[in-house]
Amino acid sequence: MPDLARVAVWRGGSEVCVEEVALPEPTTGEVLVRVDLATVCGSDHHTVSGRRPAPCPSVLGHEGVGSVVASGPGAGVRPGQRVVWSVTVSCGTCDRCRRGLTAKCRSVRKLGHEAYDGPGGRWPLSGTYGTHVLLPAGTAVVPVPVGLPDEVASPAGCATATVMAALERAGDLAGRRVLVTGAGMLGLTATAAAVDAGAPEVVVVDVDPARLELALGFGATSTAAAGDRLPAVDVAMELSGAAAAVESCLGALDVGGVLVLVGSVTPGPPVALDPEDVVRRWLTLTGVHNYEPRHLERAVAFLAGSDRPWADLVGEPVGLDRLADVLCAPMERPRAGVRPD
Repeated sequence: MPDLARVAVWRGGSEVCVEEVALPEPTTGEVLVRVDLATVCGSDHHTVSGRRPAPCPSVLGHEGVGSVVASGPGAGVRPGQRVVWSVTVSCGTCDRCRRGLTAKCRSVRKLGHEAYDGPGGRWPLSGTYGTHVLLPAGTAVVPVPVGLPDEVASPAGCATATVMAALERAGDLAGRRVLVTGAGMLGLTATAAAVDAGAPEVVVVDVDPARLELALGFGATSTAAAGDRLPAVDVAMELSGAAAAVESCLGALDVGGVLVLVGSVTPGPPVALDPEDVVRRWLTLTGVHNYEPRHLERAVAFLAGSDRPWADLVGEPVGLDRLADVLCAPMERPRAGVRPD
């Protein structure tokens, strides 16, 4: 095992510097992983462009797949295993964790969202844009089946697991009409998952015709452009974060409908809501931000059993020295790929 890891440190704007960090010996519950592939979530594009506040400098990146190099006592995985991991790190003891809301732990830490304070800092291997990542105790770690490609497995730790949480909130989809707004990685995943869950009708809305074409390949029964008149649905999953899309979802819900908000993770304009309308139509509005360990397990199982062209959604991987290129360039596919080693 090498003595040093390499990490790409984001220092603001388009500046990314590759630095070396000594590899730590994992302590109780910790797992040291060699990152085989990291995928670039849209939130990192938002961070670099200034649309999303984040610590700076930092080692970004929270989606990834890799192989366990070493693990501390009680970690539950062994060297050589191929794994994915959760975005959140929870304490397991606060009131929220005890209620099963570990994603909202009172002292939550997040992979790819922490301040970088140098090679000898508190947690220098905190993001997936590096040759190695150290997963602290409190991180959910799930083995990856043999044969599941890196490009398919890597998004499990963010996009796929988040969709699994959204589907849980939506309830049983068998026989229910579903609306998905936003056809990025989350939306395409939600589309395929809704079809697999028994939804006979899945309508996908986006502003990009190319993404709508992609959605048909992931199971959409029909598509619509933003602003089009929408059919009545039983469940709407809003994944774009656009205020207009939230209002469209509300308007499309039939009596007893459920709206799951997922994409609204940055400040936006207020949305008009008529409480009387919610009451008279028996509507349910709920939100999902991150997910629980069970959702990550379901994400891996879902991807392992799916025959959709997931690998086609990830661009040709680049090395750490070209990370700035993919962080600052327009996203040609729902995910860019980074092979750190």
